[in-house]
Amino acid sequence: MHELLISDLNAILPELWLALSAMGMLMLGVFTKRNATRLTVWVAVAVFIVAGFLVHLQPGSGSVFDGLVINDTFGDFMKTLVLLGAGLTLILSLGFIRREGMDRFEFPVLIVLATLGMFVMISANDLLSLYVGLEMQSLALYVCAAFQRDNLRSSEAGLKYFVLGAVASGMLLYGCSMVYGFAGTTSFELLAGNLGSGSDLSVGVIVGLVFIAAGLAFKISAVPFHMWTPDVYEGAPTPVTAFFSVAPKIAAMALMMRVLTGPFGGLFDQWQQIVFLLAVASMFLGAVGAIGQSNIKRLMAYSSIGHVGFALVGVAAGTAQGINGVAIYLAIYLVMGVGTWGCILAMRRGGTMVEQISDLAGLSRTNPKLALALAIFMFSMAGIPPLAGFFGKFYVFMAAVNEGLYTLAVVGVLTSVIGAFYYIRIVKIMYFDEPADAFDAPMGREVWPVITLTAAATLLFFVYSGPLLDSATAAASSLLPMPLHSVQTSLLQ
Repeated sequence: MHELLISDLNAILPELWLALSAMGMLMLGVFTKRNATRLTVWVAVAVFIVAGFLVHLQPGSGSVFDGLVINDTFGDFMKTLVLLGAGLTLILSLGFIRREGMDRFEFPVLIVLATLGMFVMISANDLLSLYVGLEMQSLALYVCAAFQRDNLRSSEAGLKYFVLGAVASGMLLYGCSMVYGFAGTTSFELLAGNLGSGSDLSVGVIVGLVFIAAGLAFKISAVPFHMWTPDVYEGAPTPVTAFFSVAPKIAAMALMMRVLTGPFGGLFDQWQQIVFLLAVASMFLGAVGAIGQSNIKRLMAYSSIGHVGFALVGVAAGTAQGINGVAIYLAIYLVMGVGTWGCILAMRRGGTMVEQISDLAGLSRTNPKLALALAIFMFSMAGIPPLAGFFGKFYVFMAAVNEGLYTLAVVGVLTSVIGAFYYIRIVKIMYFDEPADAFDAPMGREVWPVITLTAAATLLFFVYSGPLLDSATAAASSLLPMPLHSVQTSLLQ
């Protein structure tokens, strides 16, 4: 019994480390009066680095705590992406929190607690642990969205996110209760066995699956559960929006893939239709909704909705190749997203943040390095080869084509072409419009290194992409060793 407990605790060392570190950072912030925020930010970054080592200390150790938690290569890959997103966005936030009235040490603590919730989500192997992780993440994010209490837009964003998030959590919890009521278990492993056995399937389980899919679709901003995204992205403090756009989306997408391919793998034909519609609607709205936007944060909100749609194309394929494509896409989107938000955080004029796309006019003449970096990110998000964004879309579209989902692939290509309009319009404004007043200089000691690193990774992805492709392939194989339709066929025979 003692040895079993020790092995269980060893398997969740990263989660334990994040929980204990968050409590330690609270104590540190209370007893360190001066420069507490800057200190706790760097402590949080160090915590994430240590957590990254712990994640890879015991790779793929299997399920623990009576099947509530699972550790596998897929989870290790996604946790690494979450840590990268959280750490980089915290570094980007340093200048902003100093200038914009966010100089309170609780902010990095909330980011660490949200990351802990994401870790629990990614490792969830039961509907109960799924819900605990999701709520731990969400509660921290609600506070982060409204962190600037004296700012009306921030308070409004926090309230909208809280109210709509509570509705989504209720839908997900209702779906979990439906599945438990009709299937008799909350364990992913037992659900996979029961639902894939070919026995009579209850309609109640399918209804529960629909509610669970709706709750998870809210967390990844998939249409039609996207309504909170533009307002929260615009109203929340810009570093918080940067964090929202990468880490929680990666964790929620990882959770969705685990839930759909694991316990509900036997219902592939049912949930593939749901994912198909979510993908088409998200790609289309993401492409069309951003065209008329004048605020760059709202434009990025619609852009993120479109990127979620592209990622869902790989999920709909229901194969290891599709999961592999999603993993690569999320890694590339992380790099592009962090770099773009770094450029947005550099948009300061007269000591205040500016957010209008027109403020970028003539940037190539007033700040050529920033204009070049933002152009790289915009071309990459548009899917222009040979930048990283092209390869992300290529892998998910190829997975769809190989499974005969030609309609999904064609819609993806068409919406990519439509979406390219507003990305390239930003490049046109920066390089061909008459210059507006120059942005404040310097842009920040912390911002420029992150922008440079992410721009180089986006530009040179095709030169050295092997390690990422190998890691994504291993992650996909651990989650889904064989195509779901093959699993169904073998179970029915």
